[in-house]
Amino acid sequence: MKLKVLPPTLRKNNRYLTVDIKVVESINKDELVTIIWDACIRFQGECNTSNFNLWVMRFYEMENTNEYYHYKAIVRCQRDFVEQVRSSFALANNYHNNRISMTVIGLSGTIKASQKFI
Repeated sequence: MKLKVLPPTLRKNNRYLTVDIKVVESINKDELVTIIWDACIRFQGECNTSNFNLWVMRFYEMENTNEYYHYKAIVRCQRDFVEQVRSSFALANNYHNNRISMTVIGLSGTIKASQKFI
């Protein structure tokens, strides 16, 4: 039996955050996922974080400097929890004893529109 697709009126509304990431050591997409989940769980708790519907959609490596590695990412979250996710990103400042800075530089309703911030 084929699964039915939910109609648009019953689907969760998503927003896409464009995140600017600066870190002392090099990271990959899997490590970014760990950083994001750890930050959200530490600040919001497991019950709230499970409602966020977090997902890293895109991960870009930008030009690196001598001081830090520079990345940008597009992260999906549920529309009702955008402010909680943004505040959790702002509080993430350490990963494996390395400094990290995560700043949300754009918010949009589609992935295509969020790519203009990169």
